Amino acid sequence: MGIVNVTPDSFSDGGPQSEQLDLAIEHGLSMVKAGAQILDIGGESTRPGSDAVSLQEELRRVLPVIEGLREAGVPLSIDTLKPQVMQAALDAGA
Repeated sequence: MGIVNVTPDSFSDGGPQSEQLDLAIEHGLSMVKAGAQILDIGGESTRPGSDAVSLQEELRRVLPVIEGLREAGVPLSIDTLKPQVMQAALDAGA
């Protein structure tokens, strides 16, 4: 499983790919090429002390990445607490 975090404050990755979504898509594709059989996409950090992200901001972060990775040939999962993001991710191809 590959993890694609599009958050500036993730403890496992994120950073530059949170603002340059094309880098997040490239990162996901490289993990598939390396053998990942599923990609998990997250747009809100769950690290202790992290700030909450609005619904609109989380959608802005994750939907373009899902759309860019849906043809990668592996299942996509969404890491979120928000039902609206879950539904939008499904509608986008996750």
